[in-house]
Amino acid sequence: MTDRYAVFGNPIAHSKSPRIHAAFAQQTGQDLSYEALLAPLDGFAAAVAEFQREGGRGANVTVPFKEQAFALAQRLSPRARAAGAVNTLKFEADGVFGDNTDGVGLVDDLTGNLGLALAGRRILLMGAGGAARGVVLPLLEQAPAELFIVNRTAAKAYELVAQASLPAGRPAAGATLTAGGYDDLSGSFDLVINATAASLAGDLPPLPAGLFAEGALAYDMMYGRDTPFLSFARAAGARCGDGLGMLVEQAAEAFCLWRGVRPATAPVIALLRAA
Repeated sequence: MTDRYAVFGNPIAHSKSPRIHAAFAQQTGQDLSYEALLAPLDGFAAAVAEFQREGGRGANVTVPFKEQAFALAQRLSPRARAAGAVNTLKFEADGVFGDNTDGVGLVDDLTGNLGLALAGRRILLMGAGGAARGVVLPLLEQAPAELFIVNRTAAKAYELVAQASLPAGRPAAGATLTAGGYDDLSGSFDLVINATAASLAGDLPPLPAGLFAEGALAYDMMYGRDTPFLSFARAAGARCGDGLGMLVEQAAEAFCLWRGVRPATAPVIALLRAA
Protein backbone atom coordinates (compact mmCIF):
# COMPACT_ATOMS: atom_id res chain seq x y z
CA MET A 1 0.00 0.00 0.00
CA THR A 2 1.08 3.56 -0.70
CA ASP A 3 2.23 5.32 2.47
CA ARG A 4 0.25 8.47 3.31
CA TYR A 5 1.65 11.78 4.50
CA ALA A 6 0.10 15.22 4.79
CA VAL A 7 0.56 18.80 5.89
CA PHE A 8 -1.93 20.32 8.34
CA GLY A 9 -2.64 24.03 8.49
CA ASN A 10 -5.32 26.70 8.42
CA PRO A 11 -5.29 28.12 5.76
CA ILE A 12 -3.56 25.44 3.70
CA ALA A 13 -4.69 25.68 0.04
CA HIS A 14 -1.62 27.78 -0.83
CA SER A 15 0.84 25.14 0.43
CA LYS A 16 3.66 24.09 -1.89
CA SER A 17 4.46 21.05 0.27
CA PRO A 18 2.47 18.50 -1.81
CA ARG A 19 4.40 19.49 -4.94
CA ILE A 20 7.71 19.41 -3.08
CA HIS A 21 7.17 15.95 -1.59
CA ALA A 22 5.80 14.56 -4.85
CA ALA A 23 9.04 15.67 -6.51
CA PHE A 24 11.09 14.10 -3.70
CA ALA A 25 9.17 10.82 -4.00
CA GLN A 26 9.64 10.66 -7.77
CA GLN A 27 13.33 11.45 -7.45
CA THR A 28 14.00 8.81 -4.77
CA GLY A 29 11.58 6.12 -5.96
CA GLN A 30 9.50 6.21 -2.77
CA ASP A 31 5.91 4.96 -2.89
CA LEU A 32 3.97 7.62 -1.00
CA SER A 33 1.18 10.14 -1.29
CA TYR A 34 1.16 13.60 0.26
CA GLU A 35 -1.82 15.92 0.64
CA ALA A 36 -2.69 19.28 2.16
CA LEU A 37 -5.35 19.00 4.88
CA LEU A 38 -7.30 21.87 6.38
CA ALA A 39 -7.64 21.37 10.14
CA PRO A 40 -10.30 23.27 12.09
CA LEU A 41 -8.82 25.96 14.32
CA ASP A 42 -10.33 24.17 17.33
CA GLY A 43 -9.79 20.63 16.05
CA PHE A 44 -6.13 20.10 15.16
CA ALA A 45 -5.47 17.15 17.49
CA ALA A 46 -8.65 15.39 16.37
CA ALA A 47 -7.75 15.87 12.70
CA VAL A 48 -4.27 14.41 13.25
CA ALA A 49 -5.69 11.46 15.21
CA GLU A 50 -8.15 10.69 12.41
CA PHE A 51 -5.39 10.83 9.81
CA GLN A 52 -3.27 8.49 11.91
CA ARG A 53 -6.18 6.03 12.32
CA GLU A 54 -6.64 6.04 8.55
CA GLY A 55 -3.05 4.85 8.08
CA GLY A 56 -1.10 8.11 7.95
CA ARG A 57 2.61 7.62 8.57
CA GLY A 58 3.61 11.19 9.32
CA ALA A 59 2.70 14.82 8.84
CA ASN A 60 4.04 18.31 8.51
CA VAL A 61 2.45 21.10 10.53
CA THR A 62 2.25 24.76 9.60
CA VAL A 63 0.61 27.84 11.09
CA PRO A 64 -1.20 28.11 13.40
CA PHE A 65 -0.67 24.61 14.82
CA LYS A 66 3.06 24.21 15.55
CA GLU A 67 2.64 24.81 19.29
CA GLN A 68 -0.30 22.38 19.42
CA ALA A 69 1.83 19.79 17.60
CA PHE A 70 4.50 20.31 20.27
CA ALA A 71 1.93 19.46 22.94
CA LEU A 72 0.62 16.48 20.98
CA ALA A 73 3.99 14.73 20.53
CA GLN A 74 4.94 12.11 23.11
CA ARG A 75 8.66 12.36 22.25
CA LEU A 76 10.56 15.40 21.04
CA SER A 77 13.86 16.03 19.31
CA PRO A 78 16.24 18.42 21.11
CA ARG A 79 15.69 21.09 18.45
CA ALA A 80 11.91 20.81 18.80
CA ARG A 81 12.21 21.11 22.56
CA ALA A 82 14.43 24.18 22.22
CA ALA A 83 12.00 25.78 19.76
CA GLY A 84 8.87 24.97 21.76
CA ALA A 85 7.22 24.12 18.44
CA VAL A 86 6.92 21.13 16.09
CA ASN A 87 6.56 21.17 12.32
CA THR A 88 7.11 17.46 11.64
CA LEU A 89 5.32 14.47 13.18
CA LYS A 90 6.29 10.83 12.73
CA PHE A 91 3.81 8.18 13.85
CA GLU A 92 5.73 5.32 15.42
CA ALA A 93 4.77 2.15 17.28
CA ASP A 94 5.66 3.72 20.62
CA GLY A 95 3.88 7.02 19.99
CA VAL A 96 4.13 10.29 18.12
CA PHE A 97 7.60 11.74 17.58
CA GLY A 98 7.85 15.51 17.09
CA ASP A 99 10.67 17.36 15.35
CA ASN A 100 11.33 20.89 14.13
CA THR A 101 13.14 21.03 10.79
CA ASP A 102 12.80 24.79 10.21
CA GLY A 103 16.19 25.71 11.66
CA VAL A 104 18.18 23.06 9.84
CA GLY A 105 16.30 24.01 6.67
CA LEU A 106 17.44 27.60 7.08
CA VAL A 107 21.04 26.61 7.83
CA ASP A 108 21.16 24.22 4.86
CA ASP A 109 19.86 26.94 2.56
CA LEU A 110 22.32 29.51 3.86
CA THR A 111 25.38 27.28 3.81
CA GLY A 112 24.58 24.95 0.92
CA ASN A 113 22.55 26.93 -1.60
CA LEU A 114 23.76 30.46 -0.81
CA GLY A 115 27.34 29.55 0.07
CA LEU A 116 27.57 31.47 3.35
CA ALA A 117 29.79 29.98 6.07
CA LEU A 118 28.28 30.96 9.44
CA ALA A 119 31.22 30.24 11.75
CA GLY A 120 32.64 33.45 13.18
CA ARG A 121 29.94 35.63 11.60
CA ARG A 122 27.90 38.33 13.28
CA ILE A 123 24.22 37.45 12.76
CA LEU A 124 21.11 39.56 13.36
CA LEU A 125 17.82 37.70 13.76
CA MET A 126 14.80 40.02 13.51
CA GLY A 127 11.67 38.80 15.28
CA ALA A 128 10.90 36.74 18.37
CA GLY A 129 7.83 34.76 17.30
CA GLY A 130 7.43 31.18 16.15
CA ALA A 131 9.50 31.60 13.00
CA ALA A 132 12.46 32.88 15.01
CA ARG A 133 12.14 30.29 17.80
CA GLY A 134 12.72 27.40 15.42
CA VAL A 135 16.06 28.67 14.12
CA VAL A 136 17.95 29.93 17.20
CA LEU A 137 19.56 26.64 18.26
CA PRO A 138 20.55 25.49 14.73
CA LEU A 139 22.13 28.89 14.07
CA LEU A 140 24.11 28.76 17.32
CA GLU A 141 25.32 25.26 16.46
CA GLN A 142 27.15 26.83 13.48
CA ALA A 143 29.40 28.73 15.93
CA PRO A 144 28.80 32.31 14.83
CA ALA A 145 30.69 35.04 16.69
CA GLU A 146 27.38 36.58 17.77
CA LEU A 147 23.66 36.04 17.38
CA PHE A 148 21.69 39.17 18.22
CA ILE A 149 17.90 38.77 18.45
CA VAL A 150 15.97 42.01 17.98
CA ASN A 151 12.26 42.67 18.34
CA ARG A 152 10.00 45.72 18.49
CA THR A 153 9.12 44.60 22.01
CA ALA A 154 12.56 43.94 23.43
CA ALA A 155 11.15 41.86 26.30
CA LYS A 156 10.03 39.21 23.80
CA ALA A 157 13.55 38.97 22.43
CA TYR A 158 14.91 38.43 25.94
CA GLU A 159 12.21 35.80 26.51
CA LEU A 160 13.34 33.97 23.39
CA VAL A 161 16.89 33.81 24.74
CA ALA A 162 15.54 32.35 27.98
CA GLN A 163 13.26 29.87 26.19
CA ALA A 164 16.21 28.59 24.21
CA SER A 165 17.80 27.69 27.58
CA LEU A 166 20.89 29.56 26.50
CA PRO A 167 21.80 32.42 28.84
CA ALA A 168 22.97 35.67 27.29
CA GLY A 169 26.75 35.69 27.47
CA ARG A 170 28.79 32.78 26.13
CA PRO A 171 26.44 29.92 25.15
CA ALA A 172 26.82 27.09 22.66
CA ALA A 173 29.99 26.77 20.57
CA GLY A 174 31.44 30.02 21.92
CA ALA A 175 28.83 32.24 20.25
CA THR A 176 27.61 35.34 22.06
CA LEU A 177 23.81 35.38 22.32
CA THR A 178 22.27 38.78 23.02
CA ALA A 179 18.89 40.45 22.60
CA GLY A 180 17.26 43.84 22.59
CA GLY A 181 15.11 46.34 20.74
CA TYR A 182 15.85 48.12 17.46
CA ASP A 183 17.29 51.07 19.39
CA ASP A 184 19.96 48.70 20.73
CA LEU A 185 21.37 47.85 17.29
CA SER A 186 24.96 48.91 16.73
CA GLY A 187 27.62 48.00 14.23
CA SER A 188 27.22 45.95 11.09
CA PHE A 189 26.22 42.31 10.54
CA ASP A 190 27.35 39.64 8.09
CA LEU A 191 23.88 38.07 7.98
CA VAL A 192 20.52 39.72 8.69
CA ILE A 193 17.51 37.39 8.84
CA ASN A 194 13.97 38.75 8.76
CA ALA A 195 11.71 36.39 10.73
CA THR A 196 9.11 39.07 11.49
CA ALA A 197 5.59 39.38 10.10
CA ALA A 198 6.46 42.81 8.68
CA SER A 199 6.86 41.47 5.14
CA LEU A 200 3.32 40.05 5.23
CA ALA A 201 2.02 43.56 5.89
CA GLY A 202 4.40 45.22 3.44
CA ASP A 203 6.20 47.00 6.28
CA LEU A 204 9.86 47.57 7.02
CA PRO A 205 11.22 47.24 10.56
CA PRO A 206 12.99 50.38 11.87
CA LEU A 207 16.49 49.53 10.69
CA PRO A 208 19.45 51.89 10.99
CA ALA A 209 21.89 52.81 8.23
CA GLY A 210 25.14 50.87 8.17
CA LEU A 211 23.45 47.62 9.19
CA PHE A 212 25.10 45.47 6.54
CA ALA A 213 28.80 44.60 6.57
CA GLU A 214 30.67 44.37 3.29
CA GLY A 215 29.50 41.25 1.44
CA ALA A 216 26.58 40.76 3.86
CA LEU A 217 23.56 38.59 3.08
CA ALA A 218 20.02 39.79 3.77
CA TYR A 219 17.60 36.87 4.13
CA ASP A 220 13.81 37.15 4.30
CA MET A 221 11.89 34.04 5.36
CA MET A 222 9.04 35.29 3.16
CA TYR A 223 9.20 34.09 -0.44
CA GLY A 224 7.39 34.83 -3.66
CA ARG A 225 7.65 38.62 -3.48
CA ASP A 226 10.22 41.40 -3.27
CA THR A 227 9.69 42.57 0.30
CA PRO A 228 10.46 46.06 1.68
CA PHE A 229 13.26 44.49 3.73
CA LEU A 230 14.95 43.02 0.65
CA SER A 231 14.55 46.29 -1.24
CA PHE A 232 16.15 48.14 1.69
CA ALA A 233 19.00 45.62 1.82
CA ARG A 234 19.61 45.72 -1.93
CA ALA A 235 19.80 49.51 -1.87
CA ALA A 236 22.41 49.19 0.89
CA GLY A 237 24.53 46.90 -1.28
CA ALA A 238 23.72 43.61 0.44
CA ARG A 239 23.23 40.28 -1.29
CA CYS A 240 19.62 39.03 -0.96
CA GLY A 241 17.93 35.67 -0.46
CA ASP A 242 14.33 34.62 0.22
CA GLY A 243 12.79 31.73 2.10
CA LEU A 244 11.98 29.40 -0.80
CA GLY A 245 15.18 27.45 -0.33
CA MET A 246 14.46 27.13 3.40
CA LEU A 247 11.00 25.75 2.58
CA VAL A 248 12.46 23.03 0.37
CA GLU A 249 15.35 22.23 2.72
CA GLN A 250 13.13 21.82 5.79
CA ALA A 251 10.89 19.56 3.71
CA ALA A 252 13.91 17.45 2.73
CA GLU A 253 14.84 17.03 6.39
CA ALA A 254 11.29 15.85 7.18
CA PHE A 255 11.33 13.49 4.17
CA CYS A 256 14.61 11.99 5.40
CA LEU A 257 13.18 11.51 8.89
CA TRP A 258 10.19 9.65 7.46
CA ARG A 259 11.84 7.63 4.67
CA GLY A 260 15.52 7.33 5.61
CA VAL A 261 16.70 8.82 2.32
CA ARG A 262 17.73 12.42 1.63
CA PRO A 263 16.49 13.88 -1.66
CA ALA A 264 18.45 16.38 -3.72
CA THR A 265 16.98 19.83 -3.15
CA ALA A 266 18.54 21.94 -5.92
CA PRO A 267 16.32 20.59 -8.73
CA VAL A 268 13.19 21.07 -6.63
CA ILE A 269 14.12 24.65 -5.75
CA ALA A 270 14.73 25.29 -9.46
CA LEU A 271 11.35 23.72 -10.30
CA LEU A 272 9.51 26.02 -7.88
CA ARG A 273 11.39 29.13 -9.00
CA ALA A 274 10.54 28.38 -12.61
CA ALA A 275 6.86 28.12 -11.65
